[in-house]
Amino acid sequence: MKAVHFGAGNIGRGFVGLLLHEAGYEVVFADVNTELIDALAEASEYTVHEVGEGARDHRVTGFRAIDSQSKTKEIVAEIATADVVTTAVGPNILRFVAPVIAEALAARAETYAPLAVMACENAINATDLLRAEVEKADATVLHRAIFANTAVDRIVPAQEGAAGLDVTVESYYEWAIDRTPFAGAEPSIPGATYVDDLAPYIERKLFTVNTGHATIAYYGFVAGASAISDALAIPTVMDAVRAVLAETKTLLVAKHGIDADAQQAYIEKILVRFANPHLPDTVDRVGRQPLRKLGRHERFVGPAAELAERGVAPTALLDAIGTALRFTVPADEQSVELRSLLAELAPQEFVSRVCELDPAHPLFDPLTATVAAARVA
Repeated sequence: MKAVHFGAGNIGRGFVGLLLHEAGYEVVFADVNTELIDALAEASEYTVHEVGEGARDHRVTGFRAIDSQSKTKEIVAEIATADVVTTAVGPNILRFVAPVIAEALAARAETYAPLAVMACENAINATDLLRAEVEKADATVLHRAIFANTAVDRIVPAQEGAAGLDVTVESYYEWAIDRTPFAGAEPSIPGATYVDDLAPYIERKLFTVNTGHATIAYYGFVAGASAISDALAIPTVMDAVRAVLAETKTLLVAKHGIDADAQQAYIEKILVRFANPHLPDTVDRVGRQPLRKLGRHERFVGPAAELAERGVAPTALLDAIGTALRFTVPADEQSVELRSLLAELAPQEFVSRVCELDPAHPLFDPLTATVAAARVA
């Protein structure tokens, strides 16, 4: 069995690639980072170090690595004979991966079983986005693949430079995959969980883990903290993240019928994970790309909009958005762009362009007021 994985970074090596390896796949890593690909190509193994409850080390072997920018033909050939293709590149990069997959599907023999394609990104229904881009490239090849949405959850912090190819991750993880597209022929991945309805898993993770993580980052940044664990130890930051997650809990319980006590237990577990001092993540890294995080269906505006539609005032989420607007890290391009847009656009224009809300939406006016207050501050 063979799996091609786009994105050889820490998540690719320390999470998706690891689980594929442990499922018995030969993993072919594809990435545009020449230095990283060269290092992987020269290595015979690397180690994934877990920290947390039940932690252990995992030795990964039997992989290959190909530069997907300079060796497109080789990647196409690998995908054409693969069983599984996965990605961990970021939602905005999927449009660059799609043409390669489309070309490979065109070259794939009709005698092969359909290729399982799964985008493992921090975005709702990312595989649907990838499928749409493949369709743009070549709609005639779609029948040669099965596209399944997934929900992934594992904290993989920034790594120390001396770590090399080794990756440190938390021991907890969840990889939920929508089984319905496979019609009973799911790929064998023991570390993954196949589910009939993926939506609750996707939104529970995005609106709890990702919303909570970003909330800590932005309030921690304003409070002057560096590490996520240090930020969470600040009472005002803890109060803020609990208030935000109480609101997203309200939405998740109402929308998906998730048991309220079970969701609260999930929140408590998440907060323990965030407080793990062995995961040395920083507020600057977690808070990066604030414009993407303020998108319409992302971790703040997404749940706030749905709560507003249900007649619930998302007070804590709006305050978190206002705090996110104060995130200023010159090394982060989106942080710099955020400052420019706040200065250049009227609050209503900012909400329309960045948060993609229509003026008729019930969240539009309170969110506009939040942006206006941030500009004054």
